[in-house]
Amino acid sequence: MAIPGLRIGDLSLLLLLLLAWAPTEFAGASISASAFVQNVVFSNRIAIFSKSYCPYSLRAKRVFSELHEKPMVVELDLRDDGPEIQDVLLDLVGRRTVPQVFINGKHIGGSDDTVAARANGQLQKLLEES
Repeated sequence: MAIPGLRIGDLSLLLLLLLAWAPTEFAGASISASAFVQNVVFSNRIAIFSKSYCPYSLRAKRVFSELHEKPMVVELDLRDDGPEIQDVLLDLVGRRTVPQVFINGKHIGGSDDTVAARANGQLQKLLEES
């Protein structure tokens, strides 16, 4: 069935747009949650995706407090879109757990990874790069 005024190129473009949209939606992560995560990660020197009650999140945040650093902290349990953000983190870094720490857009890891990076000097090197 032909649609007047619609060209083959238009259909191809529409198909590409649908295919680009579908994986994100079917993976359970909304486009707005994905954009939010990308914005937080790349617009802040230090970003931590956390839960306010999580002892591992508290430990990671304490590392930066002791270094007199002020990270951007996103408390997922205090946000309506927290589960969607965790889905985005799963797609982005392969983990849904908290905390997830980023420095200068680079994924550091969780609490144990952050503590280890501080102990071996890697954390300080990353902080000095900015």
